Amino acid sequence: MRALVLGGGGVTGIAWELGVLAGLRDHGVDLTTADLIVGTSAGAYVGALVATGVDLPTAVADAARIEVELSPRIDVTLLAQGFAVLTDRSLSPEQARARLGALARRAPVGDPGEHVGRFTQNLPVREWPTRPRLVVTAVDTSDGKLVAWDATAAVPLAEAVAASCAVPGVFPPVPVGGTGHFMDGGVRSVTNADLAAGADAVVVLAPTVGVFRASPRQELARLGAARTVLLAPDDAARAAIGSNVLDPGRRGPALAAGAAQAATLAPEVARVWDESP
Repeated sequence: MRALVLGGGGVTGIAWELGVLAGLRDHGVDLTTADLIVGTSAGAYVGALVATGVDLPTAVADAARIEVELSPRIDVTLLAQGFAVLTDRSLSPEQARARLGALARRAPVGDPGEHVGRFTQNLPVREWPTRPRLVVTAVDTSDGKLVAWDATAAVPLAEAVAASCAVPGVFPPVPVGGTGHFMDGGVRSVTNADLAAGADAVVVLAPTVGVFRASPRQELARLGAARTVLLAPDDAARAAIGSNVLDPGRRGPALAAGAAQAATLAPEVARVWDESP
């Protein structure tokens, strides 16, 4: 089994990931043939596109037009409190995420229905795929626990992707399936690569590495005998992405940088991907 893990990173992360995927395919390495796709935050959106068979060139063209509507009522004090919670070493990871979830539910950042609506509009296919298996991650705001939805979960795909992209304090937590409110899966891990356990080959795209969350490299190290490779932006891509992952003006440069970087990534990725049974 081959697994593609797509991490979080805002609108620039979406663009960079699509650029890398398109560029790798141009160089003979097609990661869209994965048996399992794990998507977190931006990677949940890209994963939904790939898993539902959306034409990759079309997805690349659409990436340059992705819009993010930020609430004018974002509370910087709440954001600072969230930062403090994540750096509080007296709390377990789940406790910290639960406290962050409580802050996220209080944040005056708009209607979750509008947030979900943007994903409903921007996902060409809104039904869960059965093959490849798509896993979308989020975090329960009430207890800080990770949830991993797939086609068996009986929740709408657009709601799952919107929840995975609900950055606390920036976008509203999303009610999903009547079981609670959920926030960005990247709160737990920027990639959640450990969900690829059991795969023979694992390729991880990580537009950002995170600061206070689980390390993608540590997650990959726990996958045992699987062949793995972690792809992250190089110097040129980091410069193209810039410091604000929600900056729409950086979409085109991030996309181009991902496509260009793929040329250097292709040989290593092919060794992992093409040897898989």
